[in-house]
Amino acid sequence: MSGRRFHAVALAAAVWLSASLAGAQAAPPAPHDDEAWDVMNVLARRGLHDIGHERWNLYGQFTFISSWKPPFAAPYTNAGGSTNSLVPDFEWSFTGSFSLFLGLRLWRGAEVYFVPEVIAERALSSLRGLGGAIQNFELQKTGTEAPQLYRARLFYRQMFGLGGHGVTHTSDPLQLGATVDSRRIVLTLGNFSTLDVFDRNGVTGDPRQTFFNMAFMTHASFDFGADARGYSWGGALEFIWDDWAVRVGRMGVPQNPNTLPVDFDLWNHSSNTLELEHDHVLFGRPGAVRLLGYLNSVVTGRFDEAIAAHAANPAHNATTCTGFNYGSLNASAPDLCWVRRPNVKVGVGLNVEQFVTRDVGVFLRAMWSDGQTEVDAFNAADRSLAFGALARGALWHRPFDLAGAGVGLSWISDIHARYLALGGVDGFIGDGRIAQGVEGVAEAFYSYNLFRAIWLSADYQFIWNPAFNADRGPVHVFGARLHAEF
Repeated sequence: MSGRRFHAVALAAAVWLSASLAGAQAAPPAPHDDEAWDVMNVLARRGLHDIGHERWNLYGQFTFISSWKPPFAAPYTNAGGSTNSLVPDFEWSFTGSFSLFLGLRLWRGAEVYFVPEVIAERALSSLRGLGGAIQNFELQKTGTEAPQLYRARLFYRQMFGLGGHGVTHTSDPLQLGATVDSRRIVLTLGNFSTLDVFDRNGVTGDPRQTFFNMAFMTHASFDFGADARGYSWGGALEFIWDDWAVRVGRMGVPQNPNTLPVDFDLWNHSSNTLELEHDHVLFGRPGAVRLLGYLNSVVTGRFDEAIAAHAANPAHNATTCTGFNYGSLNASAPDLCWVRRPNVKVGVGLNVEQFVTRDVGVFLRAMWSDGQTEVDAFNAADRSLAFGALARGALWHRPFDLAGAGVGLSWISDIHARYLALGGVDGFIGDGRIAQGVEGVAEAFYSYNLFRAIWLSADYQFIWNPAFNADRGPVHVFGARLHAEF
């Protein structure tokens, strides 16, 4: 299906969905304090569903995002035959996703979740030329313009109560409505995303409702274990004691960097995460601080070893390796393909959220990764910083609207920059040359609630030093999003 045809189908589906939901709301139930109307509330009103102690729930979402990039200044593009530059011409990008979230309680404390998903996409420059500031968080590394159906999640969650006071879990996607102990152990096993458990943030929330840019979805330099769609297989264990939580997890990594098949040898190849969280109340408003560390044991290439291999034998260049490679045509450049072997990658990050009023929250994320090896599963940043603020529309008598602004900054290590300066490519970046700089994005969006369950958003992003290259850019990106929940 062509992008133009998918665009038309997506808009038609959205119009039908809008009409259906608008009609269903002739006598809507009272909404949750900060949630959209959903079908679970209708069933509860009709006595068909116990939303306070659910045995099952079913939610869905549809999101269509369009992005436009006007031409920008670039003295060179794909220099020397390298292939990972952001094209400086006008481009249009889109993603369209549809997901269903089914939750089922098996027995006391035991839940299972299943999420089928459909996505179609067209990326800017085939998803090349941006490091930590990819303009649309929904883009996937193996996406196509033809819609693809796949299983996003299938996992088991077991909760063991340890007492304390009761905590209300509202009915939400990936969460059954219930009252649980404030002191508990939670085990998650199966197919899910690391970000379902780790590095959550109550201010930025669901990215389908807030920022478009991937720099605000999680730490831009968090190379968490995932396949090319952002999901993997593994497990996580959480120990929650009132306002404190400790989480540990081990997830599978791709068989080759940035590809879809997962390596199930979790004993030798894995991504391991540890997180410490403290929730607090500051001046009467809720907030949280999270400290996260990760350690990846993966088969990747080191930048210094790729440079040394090419210097020792120029035949070991980007065009001659027959193993897994990124397809560079630069015959004078080093390539990671020649030096891939078991390596360790580590990083540590800080995640802070704080509501300053009932309807205004601020956030900050900062992470340092060692920057010695290529990206394995996320993006090319080695260090990152993101901060910003979001406001709910109750401040201007539009309680379901959202507005936000933020800045995301990313860095690469010196050895990473040297590899790129020699013409090497790393997953998604590599212009053939580089004047090393901080890649950054400043983003502002407004999300307008058309109906209780449908939002239309406008977005602007200013991106400088794309692919950490001060020779190119800046880049302006204009975006629009249609999002529906049901």
